[in-house]
Amino acid sequence: MSGTTGHTPNAPWDLTGKTVAVAGGGSVAPGWSIGRASCVTYARLGATVCVLDRDLSSAQETVRLITEEGGAAYAYQTDMAREEDIVDTFRTLAARHAPLDVLHHNVGIGKTGGPMETSAEDLDRIHAVNVKSLMLSCQAVLPGMVERGAGAIISIASVAGLRYLGYPHLAYCTTKAAVIHMTRMIAQQYAPHGIRANTVVPGLIDTPRVAANVAHVFSDSLEEAKAARARQVPLQRMGTPWEVANACAFLASDAASYVTGTELLIDGGLTGKYV
Repeated sequence: MSGTTGHTPNAPWDLTGKTVAVAGGGSVAPGWSIGRASCVTYARLGATVCVLDRDLSSAQETVRLITEEGGAAYAYQTDMAREEDIVDTFRTLAARHAPLDVLHHNVGIGKTGGPMETSAEDLDRIHAVNVKSLMLSCQAVLPGMVERGAGAIISIASVAGLRYLGYPHLAYCTTKAAVIHMTRMIAQQYAPHGIRANTVVPGLIDTPRVAANVAHVFSDSLEEAKAARARQVPLQRMGTPWEVANACAFLASDAASYVTGTELLIDGGLTGKYV
């Protein structure tokens, strides 16, 4: 057998002893968001999870779900639209939970409409949350990761950052595209320091956000809207938050030790349909 050989870890998905900070670890409405499912998944794999969310009660609900299963988690109220909030929270995390091994940036807001329906203020507001907060979060965690020579950054984008899916969502689409490319740039610059950075790109996922913010684009009926979204997908169904969370857990773990600077699509084949 030729090539490099090495020891294979016994349990590469094990996150025991790791600390994961999840920005956007609550949910906009009751139920399982991608952020909440990811937090619980990390905890089930042994990680200590710092749950950041603008809504403290929502972050605390995620913590409750984790601690009821015997996991370790802590809630932090953080408005990712405010630079001072981001800086203060990560300073606190560094003091209480260092080292931070994984940054999971699961933040995203949007506004339906194209260029004529999107104001400059809309674009600035959405860019601040979706893109600027990723940069600020990375600025907070990268020095420690460089010092240790290890770390993982996982950003959550969207297939809307890659393809037009049939309705105008200009600010959301363009900022999610920026998230993808920013993560690629970070991956290339920091790979020599042992830091990996990757983007998870969900497709049409059945989350509370869909019911709260997206379904009306398809139909006044939530069930009809969900059915219409499912018909778009080659697998003929929407994905679940757990399917996205599993991808995030893979990228956070040593199972993905040779994966950086790329995108992992969790979309049921949707992106390929729109090539």
